[in-house]
Amino acid sequence: MTTRRDFLQKVTASAILLPLPAWVMARQPYDGPVLRVALMGLGGYATRVADAMRSCTKAKLVGAISGTPAKLTEWQSKYGIPARNCYNYDNFSAIKNNPDIDAVYITTPNSLHHSQVLQAAAAGKHVICEKPMALNAKEGAEMVAACKKAGVKLLVGYRMHFEPKTLEVIRMRNNGDFGKVLFFQGLCGFRIGDPTQWRLNKQLAGGGSLMDIGIYAINGARYMVGEEPAWVTAQETKTDPVKFKEGVDETIQFQLGFPSGVVASCLSSYSMNNLDRFFLNGDKGFAEMQPSTGYGPIKGRTHKGELTQPHATHQTIQMEEMAGIILEGKQPIVPVDGEEGLKDLKIIDAIYEAVKTGKKVALKL
Repeated sequence: MTTRRDFLQKVTASAILLPLPAWVMARQPYDGPVLRVALMGLGGYATRVADAMRSCTKAKLVGAISGTPAKLTEWQSKYGIPARNCYNYDNFSAIKNNPDIDAVYITTPNSLHHSQVLQAAAAGKHVICEKPMALNAKEGAEMVAACKKAGVKLLVGYRMHFEPKTLEVIRMRNNGDFGKVLFFQGLCGFRIGDPTQWRLNKQLAGGGSLMDIGIYAINGARYMVGEEPAWVTAQETKTDPVKFKEGVDETIQFQLGFPSGVVASCLSSYSMNNLDRFFLNGDKGFAEMQPSTGYGPIKGRTHKGELTQPHATHQTIQMEEMAGIILEGKQPIVPVDGEEGLKDLKIIDAIYEAVKTGKKVALKL
């Protein structure tokens, strides 16, 4: 049997060995501002976020938006959401008159993000939007502009930007532990199931694997290397044109070139498992992470040994940190704002152009 004293001794010993993130330290009684959030699109990922928010101190789930009445009823009961804070997609704009809600977190299919972000901004609510932020850079730029005009913040659900092992690799890179960075590899993929799901619908997803799992490799290349790419080349492979119809990519390989000479080789696939891997190589050392972007725990090692930062639910950390960004003006180590999301959309546009033309496409981010 573990006593309270044993537990406290273990926690104290761990605190001496490992620096704990600020959100962990905030487990002490918190009486500061709380971000009151409504989730839009009550699917599987929204449920994951809602469950994770039970452990938050700076963020609280207070509202729900769905086109399915039964889901709204279920969420009212499960998460204690008042009926007055529940909306459907037709009356969503009325959220403007609800002082109980500060921000809307959008977890709907990709093609809906643009219009829903514009609606939320017009209602005067801060917005957190799942990635990819939109279907293309044109939509993304309009979303950034709309939120600026409305005076609200636009954040993107880049949960890995707060993940402790990821941040440790970034710290080591900034500290020069890897020396001159030379190469990055990002492998992201899984075998997708149900052929009728929205992720395989061009109108809803905007593409295929690249618009879903591939964005992790795109974004990961940027934050692992610490530069913005200058060019991209890309190739598409399709083995099942029935399941992966026109405009829905099955597998895309793409290469990024950076101003310093770093090159990145990445792969995005809906037809292979065991691909959740990042590798960063420099002339003095390396970092390898596998899994690198899954829900956790993330595992990794460098030339100095295993990464041992403690695991915590990604969505809990994300919502705590995003509350700090919105309410307190905190600056994250890696940006999560709309401009960050727009850069990834510009790269996605360029990858699809490179696939279509077979040419190297210049990037201006």
